[in-house]
Amino acid sequence: MTDDELIWRIAGGSGDGIDSTSQNFAKAMMRSGLNVFTHRHYPSRIRGGHTYVEIRAKDDPVKSRGDGYNFLLALGDSFARNPQEEAYYGNEEIKPLSENLDELREGGVIVYDAGLLDTDEIENFDERVEENDWHVYDLDLRGLAKEHGREVMRNTAGVGATAALLDIDLAPIESLMEDAMSGDVLEANLQILHEAYESVRDDYEHTHDLRAPKAEEGTDGEQVLVSGSHGIAYGALDEGCRFISGYPMTPWTDVFTIMTQHLPEFGGISEQVEDEIAAASLAIGASHAGAKAMSGSSGGGFALMSEPLGLAEMTETPIVLVEAMRAGPSTGMPTKPEQGDLEHVLYTSQGDSNRVVFAPGDPAEAYEQTRKAFELAYDYQIPAIVLYDQKLSGGHQTVSEAVFDEEPNPDLGSVVSEQDLEEAAQEAGRFKRFMYDDEEGSGFGGVSRRSLPGQKGGNYLASGNEHNEVGHISEDPDNRVIQMNRRMAKLDAIHEELSENADHQPVYGPEDAEYGVLSFGSTKGVVEEAVDILNEDGHSVKAMNVSDIMPFANDEVTAFLESVDEALVVEMNATAQFRRHIQGQLGRFGDKLYSLLKYDGNPFEPSEVAAGFRARIGDEADLSQYNVRIESATGD
Repeated sequence: MTDDELIWRIAGGSGDGIDSTSQNFAKAMMRSGLNVFTHRHYPSRIRGGHTYVEIRAKDDPVKSRGDGYNFLLALGDSFARNPQEEAYYGNEEIKPLSENLDELREGGVIVYDAGLLDTDEIENFDERVEENDWHVYDLDLRGLAKEHGREVMRNTAGVGATAALLDIDLAPIESLMEDAMSGDVLEANLQILHEAYESVRDDYEHTHDLRAPKAEEGTDGEQVLVSGSHGIAYGALDEGCRFISGYPMTPWTDVFTIMTQHLPEFGGISEQVEDEIAAASLAIGASHAGAKAMSGSSGGGFALMSEPLGLAEMTETPIVLVEAMRAGPSTGMPTKPEQGDLEHVLYTSQGDSNRVVFAPGDPAEAYEQTRKAFELAYDYQIPAIVLYDQKLSGGHQTVSEAVFDEEPNPDLGSVVSEQDLEEAAQEAGRFKRFMYDDEEGSGFGGVSRRSLPGQKGGNYLASGNEHNEVGHISEDPDNRVIQMNRRMAKLDAIHEELSENADHQPVYGPEDAEYGVLSFGSTKGVVEEAVDILNEDGHSVKAMNVSDIMPFANDEVTAFLESVDEALVVEMNATAQFRRHIQGQLGRFGDKLYSLLKYDGNPFEPSEVAAGFRARIGDEADLSQYNVRIESATGD
């Protein structure tokens, strides 16, 4: 089996170094000139429990995880709670091998640690190997590691065996090890790497023909391997964010951690606080004081931010929040991806909400749209939310370094100058923070310029109650209507600006395609790969991934739906939240919309989206092998 791609899966126990080993292997593939995409699967446990990471590497661009995989390195779970089959969770020690067989492609390669794993404990293992033409190599990686030092070094031995079996040059791997280690630890790992490599080359007959792909033309420009969390953090830093507050919660913690690591380099501050109410409130206070600030959480923690979010809307304090979706409700499945918080983010807080919501589809969009979120938040004095999920948060992919070369922007937006404050004091005697008609600020649509603490003559009242122009509490009906209309006018102005200056709804595929696929957020890449598959099979399909969730991209989505006979809406939740949002904005297209839903804790694979499309249009397609569901927007 000779493939144009390698999909390498390393499996073990949580705490066995699977993530760090996979990151180094992915970087080695990138440094060899290949494009890379990673997918991480891990349990909601600190240590122990089956975990794996997939590394997909190709000479061509890769946008998502692939369909199955073709190389398994199974290390076993050294933190297994109970190795007995009759235990409640089964034999956890063997799971890194036993639970990874169903998705291994025919002709695939298995390398397992014979020092820890015994295939006799897996029912019908030999029969499955023969049936699927798998090529199995049993290596005592644990024993090799113990000869040279610590047992965890069996990961290095496994990488050496992988390199030998796939004809991978060791130089990029060695370089990465030298970057991460030194002294005796480095020497021991290099020795294990080479010993495993030579042992496999000399002592094992290579029965397979799978090889790592070669980079024929190389990638365009310098590549970096980043996640959506990196994109959000780097976008925030380049847009001038100098304050973040938060409380750890998977998967939002990645953004919080990256920001915390880098903010000191920019003279910024990171604060870990006691809960998410305090986190959002602290960020609002920092913004009020004149800093570009952000906070965030995942579903349950973001729920606690509902009250301060409403305060930011009423006091017109700019703030950027990030919400990292995971499978719910409640604690749900903390480490599994889902897109079930869309309606939560759109409608949480009190009364008629007024916020911007972006849902980037990849790390590059995460960077660009986080920057746009800050720009809009501070220009229009409005909360802006970046919505993503565990798939985008933790999955890494190669991105052109040029994406992150944009100029920094420290501008605080619509802030009044002290000269204007002096003139206002001479004319009116008091700074009108919530002015009905601010001629200077009217270019931003409904915006009245704010002052910062310490500016002479700029003091005002900031109340969560409805208020008049200077901030005094007011329940006057006329004032209420004027203030509400002014605040709500911001979304119209933002919508106009986004329509004119930003394209967050990329269309992929033939312009005159007969059918459409709509998605939002992290499903972008997998949908685009499915569109390629379908068009190669003779179908006529194009896709649009929508990032402008609020204000909604009405014009772009309308044009897309008018151009196709029917559209399949692909999302990772059980209640078709994105499709319902489209219907709420563009109800007349309801009879054109059908949903493809998945909510089993695993992201879509391209073949699932392609099969869902075929099943919808009446082609022969067996969906019984997938955990997906199709439903009509009109219930028929």
